[in-house]
Amino acid sequence: MFYNLNIIFRNLRRGGFYSVINIGGLAIGMAAAILILTWIHHEWSYDRFHAKEKQLYRVWYRVKWETLEARPNTSFSVAPILRDDYPDIVSVTRAPSQNTLFTVDNFSFRVPTAFVDSVFLDMFSFPLLLGNAATALNDPLSVILTEKTAKRLFGSDDPMGKSVLINNKDLMNVTGILKDIPKNTVFEFEALIPIAFAESHNMYNAWIGNAIIPTFAEIHPQANKDSVNKAISGIIRERSENEVDGEIFLFPLSESHLYSKSENGILTGGLIDTLRIFGLVAFSILLIACINFMNLSTARSEKRAKEVGVRKVMGGNRLSLIRLFFSESILLAFIAGLISVVIVLIALPAYNSLLGKQLSLDLTDYRVWLAGLAFVLFTGLLAGSYPAFYLSSFMPVKVLKGVFRGKRQVIAPRRILVILQFTVAIVLILSTLVIHRQVRYAESRDNGYRKDQLIYHPMSGDIGKNYELIKHDLLASGAATSVTRTFAPMTQGWANAVGVKWRGEPESKIPIDLFFTDDDWLKTVGTTVVEGRDLNFADFPTDSTAALLNETAVKVMGFEDPIGEEVEPWSGKVHVVGVIKDFILHSPYEPTVPMIIVGSGANSGMLRTLHIRLNQANPTADNLAKAEAIFKQYNPAYPFEYQFIDDEYARKFQQEQTIGSISTLFAVLTIFIACLGLFALVAYMAETRKKEIGIRKVLGASVGNVMILLSKEFLIMVLVSIAIASPVAWWAMSRWLTSFAYRTNIPWWLFVVVGVISLGIALLTVGFQAVKAATVNPVESIKVE
Repeated sequence: MFYNLNIIFRNLRRGGFYSVINIGGLAIGMAAAILILTWIHHEWSYDRFHAKEKQLYRVWYRVKWETLEARPNTSFSVAPILRDDYPDIVSVTRAPSQNTLFTVDNFSFRVPTAFVDSVFLDMFSFPLLLGNAATALNDPLSVILTEKTAKRLFGSDDPMGKSVLINNKDLMNVTGILKDIPKNTVFEFEALIPIAFAESHNMYNAWIGNAIIPTFAEIHPQANKDSVNKAISGIIRERSENEVDGEIFLFPLSESHLYSKSENGILTGGLIDTLRIFGLVAFSILLIACINFMNLSTARSEKRAKEVGVRKVMGGNRLSLIRLFFSESILLAFIAGLISVVIVLIALPAYNSLLGKQLSLDLTDYRVWLAGLAFVLFTGLLAGSYPAFYLSSFMPVKVLKGVFRGKRQVIAPRRILVILQFTVAIVLILSTLVIHRQVRYAESRDNGYRKDQLIYHPMSGDIGKNYELIKHDLLASGAATSVTRTFAPMTQGWANAVGVKWRGEPESKIPIDLFFTDDDWLKTVGTTVVEGRDLNFADFPTDSTAALLNETAVKVMGFEDPIGEEVEPWSGKVHVVGVIKDFILHSPYEPTVPMIIVGSGANSGMLRTLHIRLNQANPTADNLAKAEAIFKQYNPAYPFEYQFIDDEYARKFQQEQTIGSISTLFAVLTIFIACLGLFALVAYMAETRKKEIGIRKVLGASVGNVMILLSKEFLIMVLVSIAIASPVAWWAMSRWLTSFAYRTNIPWWLFVVVGVISLGIALLTVGFQAVKAATVNPVESIKVE
């Protein structure tokens, strides 16, 4: 295809400014597409690097509540049943994880630790640098460290066989060193401990209906997943004697990262939907860049018409001309591709910061080059397709006479392409604004408590034993104004119940959240009592079996006067002493769930989180310094590990904010590329019509008349784009918003604002060249050399 390169380079040089626009537009479009595709590939590649990828599955739990729901965890006791009773299942491992305190020679820090079955390293391709994968997890008191954690604990010393103190209690022996795990996996750990250790310490409830344990299975290579799912589906009902209306099923591990949303218990969407949308965005940006090439190539057809005519007279056929034009477009795409790689390498650090990822373009991998060549070839063929067939169709008799141009078409291909460009750009702009509007709408929602100056700390080590002393000193020092204990942080829900009983309801199928608390909870977190009173264990000893309901729970239970009513979740029967305002525990995009706030009482062991209201009269840094000194005094073996509630609450918006930021970036690039092509197209039209413009000015046309002459057609095309893009964007974003129960609307004025902005941008782009053409001295325009 690449013959006579001299001719191709000569034509590129002749193009001058227009060749630069073509190459620059393509390079920016290709760079944007590469950035998007790199991110898509990273998300798609999760857990596809395992040697047994096709045999590995995550065990999901499908439970019947109000509707069928699917959850990615199962009971602690499911794994041994699958392993022992189903021959098509080769291996099963559990992998619950938590932050564990590791101590070596008085040096301590928290390490994300997974508790796994002994077959874990046989199932998954996490290579050991030191140790024997077959035996490293056999001893319950063994631990495997990642390379990074081993260096942090032991420096340059050989870690094998050395001891590590776990949670200031158990001495573990290092039996293996893992290569640091990649980022593209659902697993997040820096140490592995045998699940037998967790069993011996009763760390997890083994009740068959307690679905909190990540569980993974490897099936036989010849086994059929559907057959296995059919065989295992009834385990929960059978083992619970129909007490729990749930079932388990296998879902490919390599797809688990992509699918998290379920409809009627079937996994139907999740991250995969976002990736599909941005795949379309990548193609759209590339298409807009290619349209610039098509438009400029066909607009400048007069420059190439005589060349086509002469080549045909000299014996050239249409096929050879098509090959020539495709060669030019592919070579131009290759040059743009090289520039785009440079742009990507420069932009990657900022792009990674925006995404919170560690993406890279590995230029040492031959597959990257093969994919790059395919990408360049695709871009060249796409950009050159219309010009190749359009230019090669010229009749030599007409072009050599100078009458090759046909009648002016109302619906010309070039106009359609410009309209398509701006339609895509306007859809992206509108979509971006709706995403930002939805995030702001959720952020403005009343969360139901005071987030500011509120921190939480895990009840680790000796904190439980010394709680009263810690609370007293925090208040006495002035670092805090209130302290309380709860089961979970205020931003997380760790427990719920189905089958809750209350008057008139023997066993509800509605899931209800449970939140265990201690004294001073309302005072600390700032939630409002709307009826009744707060829990008060000092003045009311019976409050150890009392509870508060949120407003949603009162509605669900149908209580007209909830005070004094009794409800019975799995934790035991409690009496209601108050009703609190709804507060957001889970997603700010979803409705508030019914909730029972249970006094600690017999469930005091459930209080695992300390909440502290810092004293606003003091600088935050001073409060934290005092608090750290107190924690060090009463819990010296553990670090001071506080988290600000407002920071953690803000992270609930992170995914949508990231999508909004990416959308903004690529919407701006899209409109820039479209305007770049429009700028060049107007410049060329002004150049080709300069004699006409000169004559019009001699005959009395004003600068304004000339500007209207050159701008009117393009502004009409932008108006048509706005008319097409508006309903498309409304339909697409309305569908996107349906995934949020708590969602904003799409106001009519948003389309007006975007339309005015789009027209303004187009007018500035076209107007610059129009003014330039209109102010040229007509003598210079019409003189003949």
